[in-house]
Amino acid sequence: MVYLTRRYRFCAGHRLHNEALTSEENRRIYGKCNNPQGHGHNYVLEVTVTGTIDPTTGMVCDLSMLDAIVTKEVLEPFDHKNLNLDVESFRHRVPTTENLSIEIFELLRKRLEGQGNGERVRLARVRLAETEANFVTYEREENLAKRI
Repeated sequence: MVYLTRRYRFCAGHRLHNEALTSEENRRIYGKCNNPQGHGHNYVLEVTVTGTIDPTTGMVCDLSMLDAIVTKEVLEPFDHKNLNLDVESFRHRVPTTENLSIEIFELLRKRLEGQGNGERVRLARVRLAETEANFVTYEREENLAKRI
């Protein structure tokens, strides 16, 4: 199986806060990330697709098509936005890197799968780095099952 990974960058702000918790619990769980004014990150997103190599193009995926989908589904809605206020799916869900990774995966999966030449191009995983030391990888369940 061949995997192709492409890297993208976007900046976004958020506040980690759960309305179901008390102020004290939010401060204890989220620490400085619970700042009422929020804070921002320069996210690095890696999108990995898989499929067979098209014999005509020699590629797993048309990169311009992948770039267009990521731009429309991720960069335009999230870049330079306050995730809590500007992104509907995070108005009532804590915009942790874990939740953001799942949201991005689902947005891309819906648009990407079935695109491209030859075999179906499938989204294998997304990896989202929030900082130099903190990143989350979210991938298809069947990928995980193969490793166990």
